[in-house]
Amino acid sequence: MKKFAVLVLAGMLVVVFTMPAAALENVFGGYWRTRLFTNQNFDGHDKNYDEGGMGDITRADTRTRIYYTAILNDNLKFVNKFEMNATWGNNDSAGQYGDIGADGVGVQVKNSYVDFTIGAMNAKVGVQGGKLARGFIFDDDFSGAKVTFGGGGFSFPITWVKAFDEDTPDNKQDVDYFMVSPTFGGGGFTLNPFGMYVFSDNASTWDKTDVYNDMKMWYAGLEMKINADPLSFWALGVYQGGEAEWDATKQDIDINAWMAAGGITVGLGGAADLHGQFIYATGDEDGLDDEERSNFFVPAGQSYYWSEIMGLGTFDSQKSKNAPGDKISNIMIGNLGTTIKPTADLKISLDAWYAALVEDMAVGVGDDASEENELGIEANVKITYTLVEGLNLDLIGAYLFAGDVTTMKNDDEADPYEIGTRLSLSF
Repeated sequence: MKKFAVLVLAGMLVVVFTMPAAALENVFGGYWRTRLFTNQNFDGHDKNYDEGGMGDITRADTRTRIYYTAILNDNLKFVNKFEMNATWGNNDSAGQYGDIGADGVGVQVKNSYVDFTIGAMNAKVGVQGGKLARGFIFDDDFSGAKVTFGGGGFSFPITWVKAFDEDTPDNKQDVDYFMVSPTFGGGGFTLNPFGMYVFSDNASTWDKTDVYNDMKMWYAGLEMKINADPLSFWALGVYQGGEAEWDATKQDIDINAWMAAGGITVGLGGAADLHGQFIYATGDEDGLDDEERSNFFVPAGQSYYWSEIMGLGTFDSQKSKNAPGDKISNIMIGNLGTTIKPTADLKISLDAWYAALVEDMAVGVGDDASEENELGIEANVKITYTLVEGLNLDLIGAYLFAGDVTTMKNDDEADPYEIGTRLSLSF
């Protein structure tokens, strides 16, 4: 991967410096951040106990993203994005540059695609980023193509995602996504019906769906947005259906699941706001014991960040025990908060989150065993200050008043908490 990234970068530089200056416009941009944070008790224990990656973490790290776009003409662009990551003091991860000497070659190709327009059609072909249903269905980079038809307040994108490609003679072990997401509206009102179809003749070799052979799964939903100062509101619903064959028993499985979410923000004179969210995604009470799967899930690509501890948040190194993180499933979530802006350079956000599983799970042992669903109540504080124009400093604190599903009724149970800071800029 490192050699490939270096070759791609070298090839781009050759193209840039050999093309006539009048024939090419070069546009550079990027993002940089450095974070220092600690996660404590994320597994519900009051000691440094590591189980499946969930324990106490204290870390400093840096991420750099460099964006390069070659604009050949008004209708043709060549877009590339590169990423470099370093954990400070890390001597083990190949290619990182965070140790003494700082001579790693950890360059990753994040995006590389061509963007061209023909009449009312725009197409992007290659490795690119995509989003559907605010991330509840998809928000990630992918290999594939996106074609958008639009004009006059109307947009109709069609996206093909090559999710998995197993090189077999029959070509039946591939997994493909197809997405549609038309958007139309005006005057502060937007309506967005959307859908995604996931299919494979044999998905059992892909670790994201390794319990299924033949799989035909679909998502259909609708989002509504209203922006009428000082009020903004959004709401969406998604139904997941389809069928699959369970690999272990060759049993036919019916998929029936759904989720709903919404959010509201009310401005209070420009210096503050009140905001809130709710999320509900179905779980599966019977698991593999019947022929129906009712837990809302996406095999890969789903990403919706919410709270700092249960929902990955700013530092996203780990989530608290049994929380879904950004993979929204079997969960009900409520949020209420405010953002205050005392000055043009200072912003303070205060948020409270409640989360519980939709379907109970067994916790505890012996006489203490019971079926529980509460993950807990989380308090978040985020202070953002603009040090100089373009450079922001975030100070973040979070505390989870843990429920039994987080602590699992351990003898040494403790509440998770997080403290950290981030310095960031974009250009």
